[in-house]
Amino acid sequence: MVERDKDVFQQFRQLSDEVHKRIIGNDEVIEDIFISIFAGGHILLESVPGMGKTVLIKSVAEAMDMDFKRVQCTPDLTATDILGRLLFDDAKRETTLDKGPIFTNLLLIDEINRAQAKTQSALLEAMAEQEVTLGGVTHKLPQPFTVLATQNPVEQLGTYPLPEAQKDRFMFMSVMQYLSLEEEMQIVKTKTKKLKINKIFNPPEILIIREEINNNVTMSDSVLEYAIKIIEGTRTRREVSTGGSPRATVDYVRAAKARSFFRGRDYVNAEDVKVLSFPLLRHRIILNPDSKDFGITPDDIIAKVLEHVEPPVE
Repeated sequence: MVERDKDVFQQFRQLSDEVHKRIIGNDEVIEDIFISIFAGGHILLESVPGMGKTVLIKSVAEAMDMDFKRVQCTPDLTATDILGRLLFDDAKRETTLDKGPIFTNLLLIDEINRAQAKTQSALLEAMAEQEVTLGGVTHKLPQPFTVLATQNPVEQLGTYPLPEAQKDRFMFMSVMQYLSLEEEMQIVKTKTKKLKINKIFNPPEILIIREEINNNVTMSDSVLEYAIKIIEGTRTRREVSTGGSPRATVDYVRAAKARSFFRGRDYVNAEDVKVLSFPLLRHRIILNPDSKDFGITPDDIIAKVLEHVEPPVE
């Protein structure tokens, strides 16, 4: 790697250290968020209440000097509450845009499945095109732009499941797990501490690093074929009605490149692909009703596929 990339590699370590000042455990989830931001993706975060999702996201925003806004989803939330609205100025005799919270770098959509489908769909254009159209006029969003949506897997009363087209817009679906005994004791002991988060990156640097990752990190045909075979494997299992989409293949490449860059490499290896299989594919797999009845989960399907797909010899 070039010297510049070695410096960035050290910064990634510092970035992780800064976030861990306030967040204990869940290292994989934190890395998934970093990968999503530097790969230009979005992330769906699932956990029960009280796991510190909001603190985590705010800490990431502070460490990366990103503008941060939060939307709390409720059934009466409308699209204009997220996107903004057009207002007519009588004095100036012109229409102005009252920007909604979507005009930010890091947008937290809290409990997205509590918003109605029409409101959820308001995010589709922004997530795919990085822009918003209001009154026939298209407005570019600040860059970088990342949506981080959360949902509670336990409470289903009064929720609206995300349509598959919406789920597919998310690069990752990461799951925050309960902490170990030692980690939970550490949280109790440090809960009252208000540790300052130092800024490690800023938005222009994030965009520059994205370009470096895209242009300088390579993925061999054998590793790419390995990733595609994993995705194909999710489509052919008899327990599955729909597997990974072509968009998943594109996301695989972008995410794997970012992960390898974080580790100081300028090439993607099979381990990058294997590790990312779960967050990248679990939300894209639709199980047959019979499979659900037997308690089979998307993670079970991914694990079975990985057992049958041979990684390339490197």
